[in-house]
Amino acid sequence: MKILIIGSGGREHTLAWKIAQSKKVKEVFIAPGNAGTSLIGENVDIAADDIHNLLAFAKEKEIDLTVVGPEQPLILGIVNIFEEAGIKVFGPSQRAAILEGSKVFTKDFCLRYDIPTAHYKKVNNVSDAKEYAQTVALPVVVKADGIAAGKGVYICHERKGVEQAVQDIMVEKIFGDSGNNVVFEDFLDGDEISLLYFVDGETILPLETARDHKAIFDGNKGPNTGGMGVFSPADFVNPNLLDEIYSTIVKPTVKFMCLEDREYKGILYAGIIIVHGKPYLLEYNCRFGDPECQAILPRLKTDLVDIMLASIDGTLDKINIEWKKESSVCVVMAAGGYPGSYKKGDEISGLNNVEKEDLIV
Repeated sequence: MKILIIGSGGREHTLAWKIAQSKKVKEVFIAPGNAGTSLIGENVDIAADDIHNLLAFAKEKEIDLTVVGPEQPLILGIVNIFEEAGIKVFGPSQRAAILEGSKVFTKDFCLRYDIPTAHYKKVNNVSDAKEYAQTVALPVVVKADGIAAGKGVYICHERKGVEQAVQDIMVEKIFGDSGNNVVFEDFLDGDEISLLYFVDGETILPLETARDHKAIFDGNKGPNTGGMGVFSPADFVNPNLLDEIYSTIVKPTVKFMCLEDREYKGILYAGIIIVHGKPYLLEYNCRFGDPECQAILPRLKTDLVDIMLASIDGTLDKINIEWKKESSVCVVMAAGGYPGSYKKGDEISGLNNVEKEDLIV
């Protein structure tokens, strides 16, 4: 098989590394890829959101399976466009990817179907947001409605923090059109867990658990990032809790998305917080998490391509996923200044000194 992986980050490097291990795979292309993916397959100089040229490339190379890494092309409808062209593609349709594309949609969806999540208020204009910021109970979480590379969430313990969040999101528009609407959410204090599931529209298969660290500094200090590290399995999760999350959050989501003509296929990522033993949904992502992917996939024993094809074909019920018992941890290195503005293009050296059997860069 010829595989096209779309994206350029550590997640896509991990996907390429894992997919290349499949005996079914002959060639791997990564668009646009990075220095790491070039060691595994062929990088293609096409941006992840350049769907027209990605489709042309997939047709030219007769790609058998396309795997979408980041959220942006999914929300733009790449799955629909590739499927219409007869190309198998792993990921949710545009209508299903709205679970990540709009926090307002997801909060309203949870309300409709009694899926446990924090109490919230949605606001669609600056004056109302500024007014609400003066009276909302603290602490509060302020979120841009659309995607923001994992950075559109503000946890505010002081009034000036709420005002700054509104200023950043709705006035300065630092996340672009993602800030046209804003969500104010009750702050939930508890333990977070990242849970990923393979979904084929009906069958739901869990991946191994993971727990990530989002604040830039140690001790949960500093602004939120896309994730500075993660370990798998999560240390505090028991089977009863996982069953409750599945039955009260994930299963009804997949069921009612289908009933709303938004059949979900691909990876469903649930960000969950446990408060006094009860799980609540923080957010959904419609793709592999980054860096969760980097910690989870090295533990996977089953052929990833087989699982992805089963998700597309609706045959996940015939798949038995096996995992390695060893734990894993991923640490992210970032340039100084991240998640704000930071210097780009610095050379990374010393990688030839870290090749060990149980260590992957």
